[in-house]
Amino acid sequence: MTALGALVVGGCAASTAEIPLEQRIANAAPAATVQAAGETAPVGTAAVDAADDPAIWRNPADPTASLIVGTDKKAGVYVYALDGKVRDFHDAGLVNNVDLRSDVAIAGTAGILVAASDRNDPVRARIALFRLDPATARLASLGKVEAGAGEAYGICLFRDSTGLYAFAVLKDGTINQVRIDVDGTAPVGRIVRSMKLGTQSEGCAADERTGRLYVAEEDVGLWRFDAAASGSPAPVQIAAADGRNIVADAEGVAIAPAGARGGYLLVSSQGDNAYAAYRLEDEAYVGRFRIAPGSVGSTEETDGIDLALGDFGPAYPGGLFVAQDGANAPAAQNFKLVPWASIAKALGVPE
Repeated sequence: MTALGALVVGGCAASTAEIPLEQRIANAAPAATVQAAGETAPVGTAAVDAADDPAIWRNPADPTASLIVGTDKKAGVYVYALDGKVRDFHDAGLVNNVDLRSDVAIAGTAGILVAASDRNDPVRARIALFRLDPATARLASLGKVEAGAGEAYGICLFRDSTGLYAFAVLKDGTINQVRIDVDGTAPVGRIVRSMKLGTQSEGCAADERTGRLYVAEEDVGLWRFDAAASGSPAPVQIAAADGRNIVADAEGVAIAPAGARGGYLLVSSQGDNAYAAYRLEDEAYVGRFRIAPGSVGSTEETDGIDLALGDFGPAYPGGLFVAQDGANAPAAQNFKLVPWASIAKALGVPE
């Protein structure tokens, strides 16, 4: 058993951070390398762990006008253009993760809904809601809804025939499913069920085709839940943070659906600065990759990630992967942009 395997099985007798990075990389499964084609401007909070989680909105009419929403968990929410320039900043305080959905009924008209996990109150989780204007790239606050007792951490949105939901992942591993209605004068939220993982959890993503919710438990691995409000609360483990495919912490989670059941599921293997890829169809392991130094630098200690397939213009013709960069010295942390075509080629999978 490797040192990391003993660490996980033995109940985290020592933290992954205490094992030298070179050893973590040596013990892990091989990882292909890709390079980022772009990056965002640094977040405003300098010299501290601040940038955290991105969400991608693809503009179907003009893919080059697509937008990236990202959090500075010490200050608020940014909107970036694909060239990395800041289009807007909303002073929302301590917001951790972010997700968005298009074509949501907002105050009587269809719009882009942005939801962020709000931990301004460390003992009472909330969800901060915004409308994103695609023409101006500006965020407008809609208000907040309650998400349960505890510290807000991860968030992801999910829609099915029964409504729109947010999965609020609390720091202790509680996952509250909150039904959200933003079609009135003020947003309304109601917790419809709760699920639980044993330890600190954060990243999540939901597949609306299959009704599956994926959540990363940082020191344990990746889990799947039934995303339906009436579904079973029991988790099924997809992958362990065993020091091979995922090196703890398991952080950001992103999915990119394709076709009826295809596409990819990615997890940030933060402990060795890599990303693990799985097929959505059968949840089988595909491979791993790292973002290596290039014209805009590498990524380290990635928290949040997002992936969207489709045309994003000449620089990202097959899709876009965005990863938080935890070490962007001498500047503050930011987000790196990678063409999906580069990742697919490195992994040897179809685009």
